[in-house]
Amino acid sequence: MEKWFLTMKKADFSGIARKYNISPITARLIRNRDVIGDEAIDFYLNGTIADLYDGMLMQDMDKAVEILAEKIEEEKRIRIIGDYDIDGVNATYILQEGLSGLGAHVDTDIPDRIKDGYGLNIDLIDRALDDGVDTIITCDNGIAAADEIAYGKENGLTVIVTDHHEVPYVEMNGEKEYMLPRADAVVDPHRPDCEYPFKGLCGAAVAYKLIEALYNVKQRDPEDMDYLMENVAIATVGDVMDLTGENRIFVKQGLEMLKRTKNQGLKALIECTGIDTERLNTYHIGFVLGPCINASGRLDTAKRALELLNARTRREAVMLAEDLKALNDSRKEMTEKGVEEAVQMIESTSLKDDKVLVVYLPDCHESIAGIIAGRIKERYYRPAFVLTKAEEGVKGSGRSIESYDMFAQMCRCRALFTKFGGHKLAAGLSLEEGNVERFRQTINALADLTEEDLQMKVSIDMLLPFPYITEQLIKELELLEPFGKG
Repeated sequence: MEKWFLTMKKADFSGIARKYNISPITARLIRNRDVIGDEAIDFYLNGTIADLYDGMLMQDMDKAVEILAEKIEEEKRIRIIGDYDIDGVNATYILQEGLSGLGAHVDTDIPDRIKDGYGLNIDLIDRALDDGVDTIITCDNGIAAADEIAYGKENGLTVIVTDHHEVPYVEMNGEKEYMLPRADAVVDPHRPDCEYPFKGLCGAAVAYKLIEALYNVKQRDPEDMDYLMENVAIATVGDVMDLTGENRIFVKQGLEMLKRTKNQGLKALIECTGIDTERLNTYHIGFVLGPCINASGRLDTAKRALELLNARTRREAVMLAEDLKALNDSRKEMTEKGVEEAVQMIESTSLKDDKVLVVYLPDCHESIAGIIAGRIKERYYRPAFVLTKAEEGVKGSGRSIESYDMFAQMCRCRALFTKFGGHKLAAGLSLEEGNVERFRQTINALADLTEEDLQMKVSIDMLLPFPYITEQLIKELELLEPFGKG
């Protein structure tokens, strides 16, 4: 059962309204989102590309830029290794476009969800070595691949990590010991020693920052790459990042670029899904375009989505867009079946008494485990993991509630996993089939969730008398766009 709360944050709403030429109602909405002070309010309402932070503030960004500038000059072969989701595909495209624009000898590789699993692995590194690659750049992955990166380094590779996931750690005597991979450069705003002002970037945004910094060093106009902001916007919304801070600017500017995109693939996908470009907003990215891009990595190969972004002719773009839409339609049917099976299992077993739901669906397609976990989390308002049988062992995804830091809890039982990574609210994992029940028991034993934690809370901004709702107010609310998480 939901519990409703009326938000009662204090501020001089009339003063804010006068200063920014908005109504006190809009001023209250802004304050309720913890936007406080003149600088923050102005950034929230009027932020532009010029207000974005300098990417060189990120730890190791200078190293990454220096290495890449040198490799480009020496005509060394560079390979981008991305991820198979919407963020990873767009991050890969951004790096590919940016480096190609500087004349780099660059290509890409994206792991197969079924054969390779998440992130960098030995097979991907061996493939790069066989192809004569000199330098690997990861995007939207790599921070949890310490062993794989060590292997690459031992075999003579230069490795640059760009990622946005949490740095894995172990707790020793109540203190966190972070396990940073020993790459030549590790660019991740979540590094504990990174002083970058905004931590909530997606992988594509980190990739964009790298390209922007590299263009500055190479004395090329970074504005040449502004068009890639549409890809950052797609990745930010699609990866469900908080639309706060820099993300608001990326999405706001990126949406405007997307409405008049010159990218043949994106044009075709927008047309194929019946979106009116003038009305295109975050909903269309999150629930129409995004699922189509993700579908290729779920049911086929994410390289198809990358091919869409790289399409040079309308004919090729239309064909790929229609393929991705068809894949997404199939994914929807599979998801509904998987959710029904998961609910039946929970309701008919002792799982329903657990505070953290761990549902093992051996026959479920592993690519939709995360979607099913999200649906289960919403239905029961409990952290949920959905596990499936993989080619080797068991793989799965988790989705969490606000009061449960999923990644932190998984770090406490890391010995059970062969691989894991993620954030506070979402994670991925691999483990031996024999450890499934042990994982369920351990993760529940560690959970200190209270009944209050497991009650969905709905925050209400204000009680608004009907006469206050005017056309002018509705128009003014557009100032608060883009809307989304956070």
